[in-house]
Amino acid sequence: MKKIVFVFLFVISFAFLSMRNTGYQVGDTAADFKLKNINDKKVSLKDYKKAKGFIVIFTCNHCPFSVANEDRIIALHKKYEEKGYPVVAINPNDVVAYPDDSFENMKIRAKEKNFNFAYLIDETQEVAKAFGATKTPHVFVLDKKLVVKYIGAIDDAAKDESKVSEKFLENAIDALVEGKNIDKTSTKAVGCGIKWKK
Repeated sequence: MKKIVFVFLFVISFAFLSMRNTGYQVGDTAADFKLKNINDKKVSLKDYKKAKGFIVIFTCNHCPFSVANEDRIIALHKKYEEKGYPVVAINPNDVVAYPDDSFENMKIRAKEKNFNFAYLIDETQEVAKAFGATKTPHVFVLDKKLVVKYIGAIDDAAKDESKVSEKFLENAIDALVEGKNIDKTSTKAVGCGIKWKK
C-alpha cells in the first residue's frame, strides 16, 4: 500500500512540475515590459516605433560567456537595427550576490565597450522569468507582434568567435527579413546560469 501511495505522489509531483510555467516557447506572444536603461530612462518594446521585431538578449557584466559575446552583440545591433531588428539587452542577475552586475557597473561596462544598444536591468527578475531565460547569454527573437520566433544561442561557438561555423541568430533574422521560414527555431543556450535571488 505504501508503495502505491509513493508512486501516486511521485506522479502527481511530476505532473505539477511539468505544468509550471517554464517561459515562452516558439510561437508564444511575449508581454511587453518596461525596464530601466543605462541612461536612467525606462524602455519598453513599444517605444521602438519603426521596429519590425526585436533581438532580446539576457546577458550581464561578469559572465565570461557574456563577455566573449559582447563584440558579437554590438555587431548584431549595428547590422540588424537598420533592418528593423534592434538588440535589447537585459541583465537579470541578482546584483546583491553579484555586485559586478550592478546598475552602476552596467553603465561602466557599456561605456568601456561603447554599447550601441539598450542595456536594461531586470531588478525584480520578473521579465527573465516570464521569458524563461536560464543563461547569460540567452537569446529570444520576436517579430513586430512580439511573437517568439527563435530561442537559444547566438551561434555555435560559445566563447571563441573564431570558431563560429553556424550563426543561428543571424540565420533566423535573415529568414524573417526575407519572409522565409526559420530552419532552426531553437538551439541550446550556452553560458552562465542566471543568478536568481534567494
